[in-house]
Amino acid sequence: MPKIVDAVQRRQEIVGAVCRIIATDGLERASLREVAEEAGLAVGSVRHYFDSSDDLLAFAFAAVSDRILVRLTAALTGVEASAGEADQDRAVLTLLGEFLPLDEERALDACAWLAFRNAARIRPFLAAEADRSHRAVAAVVGQVITRILHGDGASAAAAGPQLVTAAEHLLAAMDGLTMHALLQPGWMSPEICRDVLVSHVEGLRRRVGASH
Repeated sequence: MPKIVDAVQRRQEIVGAVCRIIATDGLERASLREVAEEAGLAVGSVRHYFDSSDDLLAFAFAAVSDRILVRLTAALTGVEASAGEADQDRAVLTLLGEFLPLDEERALDACAWLAFRNAARIRPFLAAEADRSHRAVAAVVGQVITRILHGDGASAAAAGPQLVTAAEHLLAAMDGLTMHALLQPGWMSPEICRDVLVSHVEGLRRRVGASH
């Protein structure tokens, strides 16, 4: 009897191979043949799911984005349920930590996500996902900033320009911290990353207090 293959699981295994190749050798090496070898599959098996390298990379980009967004959305529930400033700050730090390469899974996703976003500048087939994922992540960050700025029940519209500035500041900080942690893993330990996040959240609260 032929072996029954779970298509969803097989695609995720292939995406995992893409991420490992990106982390070790860069996006340029993530061809169908190289990915098949990394995944321990025949090239024909990979071609069964993806018609071309572009098709494979577009799918992998979306899959990595969705994994990050699932973690962020789950962490956002903790932020929304938090009561009091200290509890809220802990929940916010947990959410922001989902961006960072603090363990192997998050490191692979962070490395791949940054590589895909950078490649989208010159590879048009990645542009739509780059825009979708950025908007989705920005929406989560916007909700976090809105809660810090205005507390329970506030809307993004109510926060106004202050929200946009604070959210973009935080997004830029997270991109920089993630890149630094990937490039200098021996120096940027999880403890140092957390200290930077604590300092950033405290600074945001000080700026909010000074503006009121």
